[in-house]
Amino acid sequence: MGACFFIILIISTTLCVKIFNLYIKKTIPQLPPGPLTIPLFGNHLCLLLKPLPHVKALRERYGPIYTLYIGSKPLIVIASHSVARQALISNAAIFADRPQATATDKFLSCDQHNISLAFYGPTWLRLRRNLTSNIISSSRRKSFSCARKWVLDSLINRLKSNEYHHHLPIQVREHLLHALFSLFAFICFGEKLEDKKIQDIKNTQQGLQSSFDRFKLLNLFPSSGKFFFRKRWQELRRLRLDQEEVLVPLIRARKAMRDEHGRAEPFIPYVDTLFDVHLIEEKRKLEEQEIVTLCSEFFTAGADTTSTALEWIMANLVKHPQIQDKLFEEIKGVISEGEVLEIKDEHLGKMPYLRAVILESLRLHPPTHFLIPRCVTKDVVLGGFLVPKNTIVTFMVSEMGRNRDVWENPMVFDPERFFRDGDGRKEFDFSGTKEINMMPFGVGTRMCPAYRLAMLHLEYLLANLIWHFNFECANEDVDLTEKHEFTTVMQNPLQVQITPRL
Repeated sequence: MGACFFIILIISTTLCVKIFNLYIKKTIPQLPPGPLTIPLFGNHLCLLLKPLPHVKALRERYGPIYTLYIGSKPLIVIASHSVARQALISNAAIFADRPQATATDKFLSCDQHNISLAFYGPTWLRLRRNLTSNIISSSRRKSFSCARKWVLDSLINRLKSNEYHHHLPIQVREHLLHALFSLFAFICFGEKLEDKKIQDIKNTQQGLQSSFDRFKLLNLFPSSGKFFFRKRWQELRRLRLDQEEVLVPLIRARKAMRDEHGRAEPFIPYVDTLFDVHLIEEKRKLEEQEIVTLCSEFFTAGADTTSTALEWIMANLVKHPQIQDKLFEEIKGVISEGEVLEIKDEHLGKMPYLRAVILESLRLHPPTHFLIPRCVTKDVVLGGFLVPKNTIVTFMVSEMGRNRDVWENPMVFDPERFFRDGDGRKEFDFSGTKEINMMPFGVGTRMCPAYRLAMLHLEYLLANLIWHFNFECANEDVDLTEKHEFTTVMQNPLQVQITPRL
């Protein structure tokens, strides 16, 4: 009798504990679900081998918010529009910080002294305000309109020269990259650099960008890796030195010119503004290597991403010639008098279909698949799950723009979706204040500060290219395959045949 009672007591106690644990799990938020992890490595090996396919498959299995582990540290991935808005808008300050950078990023960013990776605080605010007030405000954007015209003329002449003298298919990417690196070099250093110097800047920037995959291994073992992977670290340092050899002479020349002649008005090059930046917390001005880092970030965020976005737009217009024809007709309707050789800034606001074409391409092909990771500054509950303090969080930008629950036929390129029925242009809220449908530039406190400048350059260059040329596919079809797991670069550069319209 006593033994039976003891067994019943054990079973009852066990059931009570299980029921209590289930109750606790239901009432106290837990981390989002996720796959099994490997001790010490977490899910790191899977992410290194096939990051994007693996992450997409996990979204299908675990839902729009789930947990991965980098070693023993949780990484929360968010692909939900509503949860993203809850995090980046409703809890903006909590999600505004950055985590400690990886070993390679820390090295290349001079210990996170750039706008993208700086911790949320006075240094980040000072660097961002310097860019927004001195370079990308509306008045400043107008001050380098002459540079846009110079770059446009050069681009059109290069395309026409190829058409008239070679009649060969044109690889759009190289022409767009050269044009945009020329433009941002002018904005950065205040002068029209010769083609060789532009090519040097482009080569060093792209040398670093294209080598990131090779250096992922260095971030697995940041301390011991400097001994075991000496050659790879030497390669990374060599690439950085190559970058400094190109940019430092330009920075020093500009510094000498400014010391002699003073600060220029109304056009002020970006590098001039960096000489005046004072880091309050550290009680010092920027060092030369930090200025190199900020100039590098300026080229990456400006020239690289804009040229990539523009190539995707051109690819979709070549693939859908009826959309290209409709865009040309809109431009023609705005430019009604005489033979106009330049579509100017004031014309762009009268072209809603132009903007819709760009928005549709950014929806399908954002500059990146993921936002730069955030670090949560205190415990918060998102979508019913716990996100603990100091947890790293990232957001799946590409999946949000292709979500079938938000977008009808999301994989179809259809600019008309950005118009109300019979109501003309539909304004798009990039800030995400009202709602988040897509976020190619991020949203909230740390969204891309130069998104208006990016849209201006996309509208200006696209309108003028379509005004001057008809673009046709040089191959049987346009390959819209993405090359990279994180940055949405085209697998094969777009090849086109062009026919001048003017």
